[in-house]
Parts: sequence; C-alpha cells; structure tokens
Amino acid sequence: MGEIILEARDVRYRYPHGMEAIRGISFHVRRGEKVALVGPNGAGKSTLLLMFNGMLRPDSGVLLFDRQPIRYDGKSLRELRRRVGFVFQNPDRQIIAPTVYQDVAFGPTNLGLPDGQVRAAVDAALRNVGLTGFERRPPHQLSSGEKKRVAIAGVLAMDPDLLILDEPTSNLDPAGSEDIMELLEELKANGKTIFISTHDVELAYPWADRVILLRGGEILQEDSPDVAFGNTDLVRKARLSVPVLLDLHQELERRGLKLPEKRPRTVLDMVNAIEQVSRKGASSPLYGTIHVCNVDETGQEGLSGWLSRHDGISLGAMGTRAKQRASDEGLTLDFSYGVIDKCILKALNGRSSLILTVGGMVQQVERRVTAFQEESGAEIPVREVERT
Repeated sequence: MGEIILEARDVRYRYPHGMEAIRGISFHVRRGEKVALVGPNGAGKSTLLLMFNGMLRPDSGVLLFDRQPIRYDGKSLRELRRRVGFVFQNPDRQIIAPTVYQDVAFGPTNLGLPDGQVRAAVDAALRNVGLTGFERRPPHQLSSGEKKRVAIAGVLAMDPDLLILDEPTSNLDPAGSEDIMELLEELKANGKTIFISTHDVELAYPWADRVILLRGGEILQEDSPDVAFGNTDLVRKARLSVPVLLDLHQELERRGLKLPEKRPRTVLDMVNAIEQVSRKGASSPLYGTIHVCNVDETGQEGLSGWLSRHDGISLGAMGTRAKQRASDEGLTLDFSYGVIDKCILKALNGRSSLILTVGGMVQQVERRVTAFQEESGAEIPVREVERT
C-alpha cells in the first residue's frame, strides 16, 4: 500500500446538548486501500465519516489529509471536498438537479471549469458508473441503485483521491448491492482509495483490505478482516455477528478437521481449504483455463469470433462497461458478481471460462489467480484474448 492519505489523532466529538459520539479515535488510511468501518447502528460511523471532508469539526484531536491538518476556512474546505468525495447513505440528500447531467456537472461547474472540460468530466463519470445515455433523465424516475450511481458519478466528476461512502448498499436489493461493490472494486483498480461504513459483516469481510470495528464511538479492533472478525468476543461486544464462512471454519476446526491456517474469506477459500485436506495423496487434477477479454480493446467481430470457437465456455463480466457490452451483444452471463473466484472454481473442476472486463481489472484477475495459485499449488492458466 502507499503512503498515508488520511489520519485521525485522538479525535473527539460531542453533539450540542447530547452525548459524546466519537471518543478519542486514532487510525490512518493508506493510498490504494479499501477500508471498512463496521459497527451497529448508533456506533458513530456516520458522525466520523462527516469529519473526513470537513462537514463536522472535531471538538479535540486532529484530522490530517495528505499529511496536512484539515483547515476549516472556506477555501481550504472547497479544496478538501474536491479531493475527498463523500457519498451519502441516502442519495436523495445529494441529488439536487433536475437532470442527471446537471447533477453530475454541478461540482466541475462550481470549480469554474470550461464547458468542454465539464462535459468530458461528466461523460467519464457516467461511463465509469454505467449510466451513459442517462444524461437527460430526471433523477426522480431512477431506481435506488441508479440514484446511488448518480451520486457516485457526481463525486467522481471531481476526480477525488479518496472516496467515502456511508452505507453504500443501504436500501438496495442483493443484485444492486453486488453491482455497487463491484463498482467500488473497479474504482480501486483505477487508483482510488475507498473508505466505507457498514453494519453488514458479510459485505465487509470479503471486500475490505482492513476493518475498523466501532462501538459507542470507540475503536474496538483495527486489523485485516480475518483477524478483526476472528476475535469472537470483540465481535459480539460490537453487537455484530461473525461472518458465516469464518464461523464455519472455526466450527470445522472445533470438530477436529485440520484445515490450513489461513482463514477463508470467500467460498473459493473455503472450498480450497477443504479440498487440501480431502485430496492429500491424490494425483494432480487437470485444470481449466481462465481467459480474459478487455472489452475496450476488443471489437465486436473479435469477441464474437472467439466465442464461436469456444462453444460451451462459461462467461462472466466484471465492471459496468463489460456488463453493458455483454447486454449490447445479447450475451448470457453465467457470472455477474464474484466472477474471478467463480471462474477459479470452474477451473478447479477442469472447466474453462471467459471474463469480460476493462482496464486495470485485467491485472486484478491475474493478481487474484496468482495469489490463489501460491496458496493452493494449483496451476491455472490465465490467457488474454487477442486484441482486435
């Protein structure tokens, strides 16, 4: 990970005539990290997040952004809010304009950018969140998931260094939640630092690089997800539940099954742990191949031609543009979330698959497969589809 981008030093905050909501909190966030602030309702998550771009000012302690103490004059706050993008839990609090274009353009316009740069920023932001073509749509006609994407686009149009999201999947159905979390993965792959708050341990556990457990305005634990959630007493003290996979792993160990020490964070990890025990002494299996196609660099003819030569292959798509490409070409997806791990599971069964994706996500596929190979000893080929 990179250098520290956000830091809190003994931060405290008390609401006027109310309780102390934040009680001496200290932590830091590094560039390129995905951090989840996890706690029950009333833990102080939203209060803390509102301090990150100056909407609330701590009573004591200091917050630093990019190694400099946050200043609260108008000019300093404008620059801070350009570089620290905040997405509210309820997008209706954030969307104020009569059309999607005008709303996403609000920030760049206020920066005084010329019309051409504003349009370029809006176009790029809407493309990143999968809402190209929505420019003239009234926000009140959008679904909850689409509104959330508009709110994220409005922040991305400012090109922030750090993206803060308060309960990013609140009020979304499972498919909408998966889409938002995959979008955050895509943004992280493109260089953004992501910090979210949530009470959903099943969301935070596989996603975050680091977890901060919060209760009553105090940090109970700050560590990698498997360590933070692995302390059952602290998790219960935080009024949370242990993630299902971690709970299962612990139960199997209690029953005497000698699993690998690494705690599983995904279904793939759990399956691999069990197979390592059950396959001891067995011959090495034949693995399928994971093919990767960057849809931004592969034309329709090249993709359709490749698919025609690989009939029956499993197909997945990662990222909004890849999913849109699949929809435009009438392709039926076998996987639309958790794509890399599901394709690895296919490969372990000798089946090959194709992942449609874009840009930095291609490298993410390679990194994830390489990491799994190092952990498991499996030899799964990854091949990029020829660009045309």
